[in-house]
Formats: sequence, C-alpha cells, structure tokens
Amino acid sequence: MVIIMTEKYKIYLPEDMKTRLLNDAELFEFLKPDGSVNLNAFLKELIINYFDTYRTRKEQLRTTILSDLGELPSLSKADADVIANKIINSYMSEAQGAERKTAVVTLTVSGKALAIVRTVESNLLTDVSLSQYFKELFASYLSVSRVARERIIFREIFEELETAIKAHVVITFSTSTSESSVVFEVEPYMLAISKEEQHHYLLCFDSAKQHTRSFRVSRMGQLFKTARQFEPDTQIMQELQDVARKNPQSAALNIDAKVRMTERGKKMFNMITKGRPELIRKEGNFYYFSWPAQPLEEYFRRFGKDGIIVEPLKSHDMVQVFYERGLAAYQKYPRRWHFETFEAENSDET
Repeated sequence: MVIIMTEKYKIYLPEDMKTRLLNDAELFEFLKPDGSVNLNAFLKELIINYFDTYRTRKEQLRTTILSDLGELPSLSKADADVIANKIINSYMSEAQGAERKTAVVTLTVSGKALAIVRTVESNLLTDVSLSQYFKELFASYLSVSRVARERIIFREIFEELETAIKAHVVITFSTSTSESSVVFEVEPYMLAISKEEQHHYLLCFDSAKQHTRSFRVSRMGQLFKTARQFEPDTQIMQELQDVARKNPQSAALNIDAKVRMTERGKKMFNMITKGRPELIRKEGNFYYFSWPAQPLEEYFRRFGKDGIIVEPLKSHDMVQVFYERGLAAYQKYPRRWHFETFEAENSDET
C-alpha cells in the first residue's frame, strides 16, 4: 500500500486576486466532478509549472540590485543584502491598501507541489511568511497576459507540441471534450492564438480524414510523439496560416457569406467584437464575408432580425432552425403559464 503524503497550508490573498485565480481556473477548465471550479488543483499546477521561473526572476532581480549597490563604496555587503531583500519584497509584492479585503485559501498539496512548498519553507523565506511568498508568486503570474498564463499552466504540453512541430513528427493525443477512448492522430503545423487572445490552438492536418483541424491546447492530454515524420505541404501551410490569422478556433474552410443588416445591426456589429468575422466589403445594407460557416453562424445568432444571413442558404437554414427551436421551447412554456405558476406558488406570502 502506497501512502501519499499531503499537507495543508493557509494562504491569505486579496479577494480580487483570489477572484482572478478562480477565473483562470474556470477558463482553463479545472473542474470537480460536480462541475464546480477546482481552485486547489489549479494552484498546484501553477506552483509546479511556475516556481522555477518565478525563483529565477527573483534571483536575477536580486543580482541586478546587488550589482548596483556594490558600486557604493560606503555600503557593506551585509547592508547591501538587507537593502536588496527589502527592495525585492517591495517590488514583487502587490501594492496593499488598507481597504482591500483578504480571503483565505486552503492549499492541499502532495508530490511535486509539496516538495516545492517544503523547499520554500526551508530555504527561501527571507523576511516574508510562506503565505506572503506564494501571494507574491501568484501576483507575478497574474501580471502577464492570459495567453502567457495559459502557457505557464500547460507548460509541458506546449513544450511537447513545439518540439513535434519543429521536428515534423506525427502526434497522437486525447481531448477533455471527447470520449476517453477517442485518440486523434495528426500532423502538427503551428500554434495560433485566438483573436480575443484567450487561448492557444494547435492547427494541424488529419491525413486519415484528409482535412485540416484545430484543437484547443488546454483541452489536449496524453500527448505522444510517434516515430513517424511528415513532409509539410505548402498548400496546407498556407491554408492554416489563413486560419491562424482569421479564426484559429476552427480550421474549416471559408465560405462566401452575405448578411443583410439593419441600422441597429450595423451598430451591433461595431460593438460585438468577440468572434466577429472579418468584413470584406459593404454594399448598402449587405455585408460580405469569407469566413468558416460555424463561427459565422454562431456570431450572427446574437443579432436576431438585425443581421440575417442571406447566403449561403445552408447557413441561412441553420440559423433559422436555431430560432425555430428556441421559439418552440418558449411556446411550450409561455409567459402566462410562468406567471400563473409563480402566483400559485407564492399566494400565501401576501
């Protein structure tokens, strides 16, 4: 019987920092079986994948400060060490205001994460507590862009993908959104960042199905580099470069689309930037696009009567079916039924 050592530590964080960490944990899909956010699992991964980088940054800062202080002949080495530590602790800490609320996080760690925590406890606590050290580490992590944070959390899989892309090696992997028995085998071409800079995507070619594909890196797992190499195809590379520029969430080929816009729809198009297709030209109330069908349809579902896909007919019909099903659902539970039920359930509260 193998006994796994675990330890629990209380980490005190500003409430807004905890909220931002929770948001990342949810965005990167660290979830418990019941669907709630698993903050502890996320923080363990953060500590394992970012500790060395954070410690190196801190040591480089310390070296730079000591070098500058060493130019002052009146300052002893001991005094320089004290000053350097104070500057580092101030620099690496978030500005604290008396009005900021504090939240407590119970960090339960084992394995690599526990080894890191014990290393910090034994060797790296200079004028700060363990809680303060990890608060500063989390603050450093949150100081970079979200796509950079994604690379931190999924560091190992990014390293494997970049090696495979460079070596032109066929890879296999599973995804968290597919059945566990499903294994994908593809030729990896490049990594691309979504237009909203939320996620990285692997753009690749499925030789068995003979079409390009896109996979969100943070949903990939059990990645294996095979011994087989492939020769990159110039045409496929050009197609995927176009996908990377326009919409890396989908590697489907573009369709030519025509959308009729009302005046309100034109304003909505200017305001709704998430997932917005690239406009080719306008002709009066008609907007023209060359974009993959699915993201185009999903975007204009938000417009109702103010942005109607006229062409192609298949996309027109797909959005129409979406609204018809929604209408059918609302008609099944009409407003009158809702209020009558509400009044019946709350009649004795008056």
